[in-house]
Amino acid sequence: MKKMIMTMKLPMLMKKKKNWWIASCPILDVITQGETEEKAKQNLNDALSLFLVLCFERGTLDSVLKACGFRSGRTGKKIADYPDSKYIDVPIELLTSTGCSRNCHA
Repeated sequence: MKKMIMTMKLPMLMKKKKNWWIASCPILDVITQGETEEKAKQNLNDALSLFLVLCFERGTLDSVLKACGFRSGRTGKKIADYPDSKYIDVPIELLTSTGCSRNCHA
């Protein structure tokens, strides 16, 4: 097995509430918290990565992304940034068999 990593760049909002930092990805409605800004960001990264991998494993990634407003970027149109957001790079780890005799023609 060989590990492949894809990365998604997603909008992230950070807000301090009392002693906690709240980190969210509004476009996928994923929210986490941490005692520090960095810990909240790491928790969000972990939650988003797990969410996306589980959607992939269940065969629902396509429908979930479409329901959240994603579409192909091949349209040639400039896509506006998500307002008031920083961005987080979320790794999606996938495994592939090496030396497989059949090719993927999805």
